[in-house]
Amino acid sequence: MNKQMVLSVGMPRAGSGWYYNLTKDLVVASGGLNAKEIRTKYPLKRLLTEVNCNLGTLSFYRLIPVLLPLVIERPYVIKLHAERRPLADLLITLGVIKSTYIFRDPRDALLSAYEYGQRMSEKRLENAFTPLTTIEKSINFMASYVKIARGWLSSEHTLAVKYEDFKSNYDHEVSKLIAFLEIDPTENKIKEIIGSYRPEQKGQNRQGLHFVKGKVGRYKDSFTDSQIDQCDRLFGDFLQEYGYSE
Repeated sequence: MNKQMVLSVGMPRAGSGWYYNLTKDLVVASGGLNAKEIRTKYPLKRLLTEVNCNLGTLSFYRLIPVLLPLVIERPYVIKLHAERRPLADLLITLGVIKSTYIFRDPRDALLSAYEYGQRMSEKRLENAFTPLTTIEKSINFMASYVKIARGWLSSEHTLAVKYEDFKSNYDHEVSKLIAFLEIDPTENKIKEIIGSYRPEQKGQNRQGLHFVKGKVGRYKDSFTDSQIDQCDRLFGDFLQEYGYSE
């Protein structure tokens, strides 16, 4: 692949860890670097969080330090959930950065976020989801990420994938990712990586994949009519536009 930084962007709890780690391993196998090496080699530990090297925002003061190693280093992949910004858009248009975006029915994503937050609270730990103490709070939380999703999905240079399609039609979606990254799919190590990230392999519980259930449409058995109505009010147009209205 070309000497580029890849932004692996995703809606929270939408398979973003799965997609990021697949992308990262494909890039590394094609001669790139693991972002953990970049984080350690350069003073980036305060910008790239643990486990999946998550970059908080695409502000100038965060993006440029993370991008600078590309001057002398090989390609690497950075994960984030943040909105598009003009500087990143410019660099994507110029071909300095590639971007992918994975999203999911936001009702399933917010249910997963709520449950994850509750599990962390029970362990007396904190993360971004522990304040989500009710489904209603989780719906409001996800509304902002639906807006972010719209931004990335409107980018003509971003490779977008539905979590549901990635899970049900894995080979097709991976072939699109490999073509987008300009990677040779015939190499044995690439084939091995593709095999290791198949949906049926998720039970391996590898660190950084964030898999628990991943079931499509699970919100239907958990939400009240009032909560479904709240989702429709806040992001019903998104649900309809991207085939989640059923």
